[in-house]
Amino acid sequence: MDPNSSMFILIAALAGIVLLFIFLYFVPVNLWITAQFSNVRVGLLELVGMRIRKVPPSVIVNSLITATKAGLQLTTNDLETHYLAGGNVPNVIRALISADKANINLTFKQATAIDLAGRDVFEAVQISVNPKVINTPNVAAVAADGIQLIAKARVTVRANIAQLVGGAGEETILARVGEGIVTSIGSASNHKSVLENPDKISKLVLERGLDAGTAFEILSIDIADIDVGTNIGAKLQIDQASADLKVAEAKAEERRAMAVALEQEMRAKNVEMRAKVVEAEAEVPKALAEAFRSGQLGVMDYYRMENIKSDTSMRDSIAKSDSDSKDSGKGKTDKK
Repeated sequence: MDPNSSMFILIAALAGIVLLFIFLYFVPVNLWITAQFSNVRVGLLELVGMRIRKVPPSVIVNSLITATKAGLQLTTNDLETHYLAGGNVPNVIRALISADKANINLTFKQATAIDLAGRDVFEAVQISVNPKVINTPNVAAVAADGIQLIAKARVTVRANIAQLVGGAGEETILARVGEGIVTSIGSASNHKSVLENPDKISKLVLERGLDAGTAFEILSIDIADIDVGTNIGAKLQIDQASADLKVAEAKAEERRAMAVALEQEMRAKNVEMRAKVVEAEAEVPKALAEAFRSGQLGVMDYYRMENIKSDTSMRDSIAKSDSDSKDSGKGKTDKK
């Protein structure tokens, strides 16, 4: 055989194999056969169109087969549209089948809307059938007598299919339950009544309708544990007393400073008055000289005035010496 013809046959065989794989890729005959035997009417051209639109035919066909076997009436266009919108087609089909078996009213439109909203629609259906228990974190609250209580609750919820789109999630449920626990404990007259009847908290919280506007329905709220914390009331009183003491000390320091300032002011006034006295005394000789010149005061009058001053000074000295001797005598008597 001619080498050129052998090479041509080899190339032709390889090209045929490549063309066969390309044909089987765009025309998944095995998938079409599986659909036909499952009573799912899907044309070869539809499968080719899915490939062109970059939609995996296996996902659509297998999901349609599962839905058809479960008695759901869906079309390839429905599933393909949801896939192109970014949805999880197999998850939606599982949710529809689960809801149908549990007699839950869930349409394909609702399921796709829930899935496109970012929620796990299959998990939501499961929670509707089998309620979920949510454990709240430790919630600290203070009773009217000032004692802190730390409570922990278990909230049993069931998914509300009608509120899954636009409804609040678990975080809102936990926040509302925590707020209700704080309100219930805070309204109690003392912490002992709360410890004796923790079910009162559950009743008060349930009566508030905390599941309004959420994607869940609260079935029950059970207080799992209550611990006694610190005496917040006593601590606040101590802090208040400490603050009052500091205020009183500040006011006392202010009054002391004012007293010191007043004392300094009085000393300054005393010095000022003494200066005025000295100034007035300095005017006396001038007045005497003027009186001599004007003839209003004679020499004899001046001598008599000086004698009176001397006599007064002498008497003051004698009185002072007598007073000192009496004080010294009294001291000696005390020593004896």
